[in-house]
Amino acid sequence: MAATVQQILQTKGSTCHSVTPDTTVLQALHLMAEHNVSAVLVMEGERLAGIFTERDYARKVVLKGLASKDTKVGDLMTPNVLTVSPTHTVDDCMCIITNNHVRHLPVVDHGKVVGIVSIGDAVKSVMEQQQVTINHLSGYIAGDLAT
Repeated sequence: MAATVQQILQTKGSTCHSVTPDTTVLQALHLMAEHNVSAVLVMEGERLAGIFTERDYARKVVLKGLASKDTKVGDLMTPNVLTVSPTHTVDDCMCIITNNHVRHLPVVDHGKVVGIVSIGDAVKSVMEQQQVTINHLSGYIAGDLAT
């Protein structure tokens, strides 16, 4: 049975770090460094307005010669963020991530952000499921039908 986004959130937790569109890039980077994350959600109240990532910083600030302390996240964020629901499978997430060249998928349930899944979370889940399968097959081959 395929793992779901809900199962990932149960394991990793549903903590999301967020900023507002008026937050400076420098403040967002400090928050990302403090929590060792590579993306923050951009929220307008309860509404997901976008996402700001290290990739956005590298490509939209550094390469364009902008000043992090003067530039607002809202000017550089990625709007129209791809999202998933808690019922999506990890395979669904891997397809979305791969086909759209993104690394983070906010999890939205009934219009409310309830977590975020990264490419690392998805890969870890796939590896764990593969290990379960390997253990099951090893037990079967060894004749231990209780596995």
